[in-house]
Amino acid sequence: MKRLLLALLTVAGFAGLFSGCAEKEAHTKGVYMLLDTSGTYTEELTKAQQIINYILVNMNPGDTFAVSRIDTGSFSEKDILAKVTFDDRPSVTNEQKRAFRAKIDNFVKTVKSSTYTDVSGGLLQAVEFLNEANPATKTVLIFSDMQEDLKPGYKRDFPIQLDGFKVIATNVIKLRSDIKDPTEYMDRLKMWKEKVEAGGGHWVVINDLERLDPIFNK
Repeated sequence: MKRLLLALLTVAGFAGLFSGCAEKEAHTKGVYMLLDTSGTYTEELTKAQQIINYILVNMNPGDTFAVSRIDTGSFSEKDILAKVTFDDRPSVTNEQKRAFRAKIDNFVKTVKSSTYTDVSGGLLQAVEFLNEANPATKTVLIFSDMQEDLKPGYKRDFPIQLDGFKVIATNVIKLRSDIKDPTEYMDRLKMWKEKVEAGGGHWVVINDLERLDPIFNK
């Protein structure tokens, strides 16, 4: 009888452990942020730091965060500036956040502009990274004017599978040509919206950096 009771308690303990792990995994967040480094857009990157700090504050143990640059060829792990999955221990998590912030601060201070802007390649890299990390929610932030400018020979005219992803364009500033012809700006956003939704993703635009709640809202 004692052996049976001990066995039942052991099974119940393991069940509780696995249940707790499953519950934790069901609430994990994955955020991948792309930073446009083309032309004069690098002057906007101090605003990106504001967004990154907001995300870090809202990250919990088990969550995954990565920041990568958009440059001439963005479908590359070499463009990832910082990445982390946060530890269960608060002291370790706090240190991870400090180290992450330091890497981004150093990058912003030393960044050099790229000649071309491979937004699609960066988005594809983000999808690959988050699918491998496999968090419960997957969000890609694109800090860019969303004007893609591909180097000759780069192929990006294919669908990107975005089922279960939220794609958020942030700080989509207006170009000089947009001011002359606002339809160019609206058409650019419409094109990206259609591309994301065609892949099964959810498209959001945030230009007011005082209202960042949609990053984590469902």
